[in-house]
Amino acid sequence: MENPSPLHVFLVFFFTLSYQTAAAPPASSPPFPDDALPTLSGYLPISATSAMYFTYYEAHQATSPLSLTPLLVWLQGGPGCSSMIGNFFELGPWLVTNSSSGHPSFSPNPFSWNRLFGLLFLDNPVGVGFSVAGNVEDVPSNQTAVSEQLWIALQRFFSLNPSFRARPLYLTGESYAGKYVPSAGYYISQKNAKAGRRINLAGVAIGNGLTHPATQVKTHADSAFFTGLINELQRTHLEKLQEEAARLAATKDWGRATDARNRALEYLNNSTGLATLFDLRRKKPYETELLAKFLAAAPVKAALGAKEGIEWEECSRLVAKALHEDVMKSAKPAVEGLLRGGEVKMLLYQGMFDLRDGVLSTERWLKETRWEGLERFSAAERKVWRLASGDLAGYVQAYGKLSHVVVAGAGHLVPADQGWAAQVMIEDWVMDRGVFGGGGGVSLA
Repeated sequence: MENPSPLHVFLVFFFTLSYQTAAAPPASSPPFPDDALPTLSGYLPISATSAMYFTYYEAHQATSPLSLTPLLVWLQGGPGCSSMIGNFFELGPWLVTNSSSGHPSFSPNPFSWNRLFGLLFLDNPVGVGFSVAGNVEDVPSNQTAVSEQLWIALQRFFSLNPSFRARPLYLTGESYAGKYVPSAGYYISQKNAKAGRRINLAGVAIGNGLTHPATQVKTHADSAFFTGLINELQRTHLEKLQEEAARLAATKDWGRATDARNRALEYLNNSTGLATLFDLRRKKPYETELLAKFLAAAPVKAALGAKEGIEWEECSRLVAKALHEDVMKSAKPAVEGLLRGGEVKMLLYQGMFDLRDGVLSTERWLKETRWEGLERFSAAERKVWRLASGDLAGYVQAYGKLSHVVVAGAGHLVPADQGWAAQVMIEDWVMDRGVFGGGGGVSLA
């Protein structure tokens, strides 16, 4: 989620470097039940002064031997937001919700993404969530540095269990991870050509992603106007704000381009009066603030293997500041590199009610992709996709290694809004079945 919250700088000196990677988390006490414990959790050393926090959940209904069972990696957006949002609010095995008493409650998620696959959440990059940056220099300022950290983190993770390395790996994420995921995917594909310790990258999946901002920023006025949220005068003014952001990006004035984009989004938010641009239907924003209260509890932190002295925050302004000039830079070349390579499949999905990083913004930048399969992809049939219940799940268009999905009834956080459809989507896409396997538009799950 592109939504930083108050600044919290980790003034941590690594005098212990006590990474809890080799053992399962300690036994917990309420409100964290034993069957909600991660399979593994703790810290993956990145440098002498920084470490990336992770939680890992093994597949609980795997249909193949674990040595062959795919691994999903989830990366949150921001820049600077914690993947514990994905873990405990969207797609992890247990979710935090609001109880009638006003306190967070904790309950199993029937639509978790670790039903058939291993699921790894990374607080990426260092400085995010429970991850630790010993000094400001540890926090990356560009996608190459972010990808380098992810490469190191994954190599550290594989060292915990030799069987992990051979399992097919899928990088997934949403929002600003529309940059993290393809950039890291392309970085891995390039490193694999040289490195002895290969990563078995099989696919990348981007939900409601910010990937090619200079094109995407120019879609907000049309999206809002054609949904009746602004009038002609407001549309014209918003178009001017958008064009200024795109113009500054074209001149590589990155910091000012980011500021101009923020002004366009602020005007859009004020003009529409919406509770959140992430879902135009909502009367109030996603209730992710529940997580701060939940993750501050000592028993929860102990159960998750998080360092006692670290205060979790939803989104880090330290990291957002470090990546400020990265915001308007494009990750489209990484997407093109993966598509041209032909070995890694790609899923782009959006909730149809996202006004910030929604369907139109993705379709616009896709048209600009330099890929020999683009013409055939554009001409491919857009199929109506239904769940086994017969309910409309969305629409799927695919050709070759690329699939594009519009998820019905969802906003920016697709797994939070449509858990069943999101689970079916990721499972069918990974396993090449249903509408993703050349079949009809009904999923059997």
